[in-house]
Amino acid sequence: MPADAQKNLVSDASVADYPLWLKRFIGTYQSLAVGPLDPLATLYHPQVQFQDPLHQVQGLESLLSYFAGLYSKLTQCKFQIDSVFYQGNSAALYWTMTYAHPQLNQGKPIRVEGHSLIRGEQDKVVYHRDYLDAGQMLYEHLPVVGALIRWVKGRASQ
Repeated sequence: MPADAQKNLVSDASVADYPLWLKRFIGTYQSLAVGPLDPLATLYHPQVQFQDPLHQVQGLESLLSYFAGLYSKLTQCKFQIDSVFYQGNSAALYWTMTYAHPQLNQGKPIRVEGHSLIRGEQDKVVYHRDYLDAGQMLYEHLPVVGALIRWVKGRASQ
């Protein structure tokens, strides 16, 4: 699918039909960048449960602290929501994240595709689980470990 068509999946008239918590999630993440993470505080429920391949946290304060640590050394971070499927209080979002960290990939941007399962309650996101390849996001870009992981992946695909 052309990039323009993907972008339109979350910017066309159907977004008007999304529940408020989902509209806020899409808008917040598509405009999120390196800097203050204040918009996240109003997006998530105080009892939010979050999980990604590296961590699991419960509660808004723990989530904000976790994200602050992740974003603290990034020089770039951008999300593009590629497609959204929702029913009732649950949604699956497919996204592309492009980020840069001075100690990974020689500071050059890294592109990671993933998806999230989210659930809304009281116009807030109460559950957020990210599914992504942690190797693609992090491990493959570490100096020694990255070479080993790339070698193992190459051997496994033969």
